[in-house]
Amino acid sequence: MPEPIARSIERHFGGMRDPRIDRCKRHQLLDILVIAICAVICGADDWTEVAAFGEAKLAWFRTFLDLPHGIPSHDTFGRVFARLDPTQFETCFVRWIKSVSDVLPGAVIAVDGKEARRSHDQRHGKAAITMVSAWAADNHLVLGQIAADAKSNEITAIPELLQVLALKGCIVTIDAAGCQTEIAQQIIAQGSDYVLALKDNQPSLAADVALVFQDCHASPPDSYAVDHAQTIEKGHGRIEIRDCWTIADPAVLAPLRRSEAWAGLQSIIEVRAERQSPTERTVATRYYISSLPGKAEQALRATRTHWQVENSVHWVLDVAFREDDSRLRRDYGPENVAILRRMALDLLKQDTSLKIGIKGKRKAAGWDEAYLLHLLAPLLH
Repeated sequence: MPEPIARSIERHFGGMRDPRIDRCKRHQLLDILVIAICAVICGADDWTEVAAFGEAKLAWFRTFLDLPHGIPSHDTFGRVFARLDPTQFETCFVRWIKSVSDVLPGAVIAVDGKEARRSHDQRHGKAAITMVSAWAADNHLVLGQIAADAKSNEITAIPELLQVLALKGCIVTIDAAGCQTEIAQQIIAQGSDYVLALKDNQPSLAADVALVFQDCHASPPDSYAVDHAQTIEKGHGRIEIRDCWTIADPAVLAPLRRSEAWAGLQSIIEVRAERQSPTERTVATRYYISSLPGKAEQALRATRTHWQVENSVHWVLDVAFREDDSRLRRDYGPENVAILRRMALDLLKQDTSLKIGIKGKRKAAGWDEAYLLHLLAPLLH
């Protein structure tokens, strides 16, 4: 009998304020939340499907939920999640993640944003939401997420997200949108290191770093104190070669424009990625600043790990959860459903019993209540 599920949900999410007035509370908030979580895990992609899943599993849900008025309608699910405070929901999500995960020192935490393309509401002047997520690659977990303000994009959302996370001893990687002095200062203040991508958002610094490495490659070998690492991978008919160079000499870093503004700056990084296939060869060069001490192997691992968020989170949300097809637009609905999807993704990622993809696991959970209970096990902590 799965009674512990309800008790655990109460422990982690019981502090959320119910947005409904008392006379409209035919269904308990936690019952609505439990049904929605289970339905999203099992393949439901909209409120009609969530309600249909609940009806199909009514007998099972009644083994651990009261459900005095049966399964809520799809309109009820929609109204509740449209009005539920996403900040409270996110706080509960992070609290749950902290209780079930152990992020070790040195772990790479990739912070990146993803736009839910069809969440815009042109008639009401509402832009599509961008959810900024923190992904712990070693743990295969989304540690937290927050919706970016439409006017400021990710720049203000990243500090808010970092603030609620336990990052001590970790390496935080962020793409060029988050390469800001204030963000670097915050990461250092929280006891972490950073690797920040350089692009047009910091044009002077990016140009200076590029010139340093150009001179480094053109100079005699002993002209710069430089560290180098390389990886070579073969597969799918192509070869990928990644070279990484780091420079941590204070005499080289000091002349960089506004170098003093970057808290904890210890090294600059160049990564050159070459991809060869039978029909073409491409080369891409990227530059970074970092508070790491300048070990090329560590820097290369951090920069490579950052891009896992694209395949392990963003791509999966699009393909397995059809996030870009979702037309939820009402009030806080898009943000809260995005949290539900990432919660479901975390639970599915933690399972290693089935050697199939996320989409297959969602189907298996819908077919097999024992497997669904197995997936929910982390919620019982």
